[in-house]
Amino acid sequence: MRLYQNQLWEKGGERYRIVTLERLAVEYKQLDDSHVEGGTHHRVTKKEFCRLIKGAKVVE
Repeated sequence: MRLYQNQLWEKGGERYRIVTLERLAVEYKQLDDSHVEGGTHHRVTKKEFCRLIKGAKVVE
């Protein structure tokens, strides 16, 4: 699995967009259609993010 900036992942009904990708950390937005601003912003380690998107698919 290769992570890139601005990649969009979908798992179940949730969607996650990678905003900033660093060596050990990932900043992502959890997209929510009900928010006009585009969702909530989170910062986690790469390991936590990979666990979060396990089983998810990349949206082209």
